Amino acid sequence: MAGRYFSILSLLLLLVAFSCTEANADVPKTTEKKIEVVVEATVYCQSCDHFGTWSLIGAKPIPSAKVSVTCKSHNGHVSYYKVFETDKDGYLYAPLEGFKMQHYILDHPLHSCYVKPVWSPLESCSLLSNVNYGLNGAPLRYENKKLHGSKYEAVIYAAGPLAFRPSECSQTHH
Repeated sequence: MAGRYFSILSLLLLLVAFSCTEANADVPKTTEKKIEVVVEATVYCQSCDHFGTWSLIGAKPIPSAKVSVTCKSHNGHVSYYKVFETDKDGYLYAPLEGFKMQHYILDHPLHSCYVKPVWSPLESCSLLSNVNYGLNGAPLRYENKKLHGSKYEAVIYAAGPLAFRPSECSQTHH
């Protein structure tokens, strides 16, 4: 008799579990919002009048310039590296697809990532300058800039302006 009650009880539990599963199948599942880390910067050709300074007065944006983004983990290993290209206005919008943090504080982009100018398509303006520490890598800063979508959020970090300089600047300009 006890076995019969156990069988009926088991059958009832299965029916309840099945009906709950069916009811939950109609409830739309919430999709996880994708959060992307993005780096932005603008690349310029610095005027000879300001060679040797950080001034960008008279500087012109460089379209199609190559810029690298490097991130290192808290133990010094390169965890992310990619070269990006600026748009027609010299603006860089670089989503760091695949960027991962092993330690959420020490590997944060503000601590671990930097940006360097790599290549200029302008033969007349192709020497690296140290504007915004471009030679060693411009640090990132957070300027409270985000893009929001229904399934997407981009947190944007600024590297500040970067620059190349003309090779034909005379010594009298600086």
